[in-house]
Amino acid sequence: MSATTCESKQSAVSKTLQRCPLFAGMPLEDIRRLAAITVVKPLAKGDYLFHEGSPVHGFYLVRSGAVKVHRVNSLGREQVIHVFRAGESFAEDSLMSSSGHPADACATEPSQVLLIQKAGLLEMLKREPDLVMCLLRSMSRHLQILIGLLDDLKLKDVKTRFALWLLHQCPDPGSRQPVVIQLPSTKRVLAAELGAASETLSRTVAKFRDQKLLAVDGNTVTLFSPFQLNRLFAAQPVSPSVN
Repeated sequence: MSATTCESKQSAVSKTLQRCPLFAGMPLEDIRRLAAITVVKPLAKGDYLFHEGSPVHGFYLVRSGAVKVHRVNSLGREQVIHVFRAGESFAEDSLMSSSGHPADACATEPSQVLLIQKAGLLEMLKREPDLVMCLLRSMSRHLQILIGLLDDLKLKDVKTRFALWLLHQCPDPGSRQPVVIQLPSTKRVLAAELGAASETLSRTVAKFRDQKLLAVDGNTVTLFSPFQLNRLFAAQPVSPSVN
């Protein structure tokens, strides 16, 4: 590979890192140093990045596509912890783990992720306190995801979980205007993310359709009135999505 090609690829990686909320406000020189220890990993649908207990080689940033972080119990039942999409990072909390990753991660569609390699990152962390704060903020967000997941599974039924998922996809959950929402590649992926069986989710979608709350065309949902859905199912108003 020529020096020009390498520089071009590193420049593209730097631009991706700059657009990531995790690194917002970081000096360009620090971004370039991160890019130098970053590897681009293309994934086909179903490819695994890591398995539970496997060694930690760094943390990841989704450049395109979607990556599902999940666990499977002894009975083969899967629980999705979160589906990470473009601009989101994950596995920061495993960097200092001696027991490997606590879950599995695989692509739910053709994807490209950036691996920010552990050895180089740990060296940077010794010199860059701003980067330490970036990672702490990210891990705090991941903790909020886990708390939200626990709250949803224990305290909310599938209808409420699906309604809240739809509302979180809306730029303005208080709008009375129709909003078009693209579902994940398959309803099975969304069902797993919501902690529900595929058949249960299908019945829930049918009930919402019968209630004139939405229309479905393939993987495209038209939500007729986010305000109405919010009023019916949200105990507290849902904030606009930041994604």
